Amino acid sequence: MKGLLAGLPWWVKWVAIPLIAVLVFGGLIATVVSVLIGVLFKVLLFVALVGGLIYVVRKFLASSSSRSDW
Repeated sequence: MKGLLAGLPWWVKWVAIPLIAVLVFGGLIATVVSVLIGVLFKVLLFVALVGGLIYVVRKFLASSSSRSDW
């Protein structure tokens, strides 16, 4: 590969080839990034909902046990 790219100008290696790669694989890259962001959002939403549920249950159990002490 180094021999193949050795005689080419710098702009072909660092501008043209990455641009062609983005044009060819751009849809795939965008799909993968959007799926990863969607999964990350769902994981964070799940963690927030479970944390809220644990908070509400502990708060409810603490208030019901303090009432029974009276």
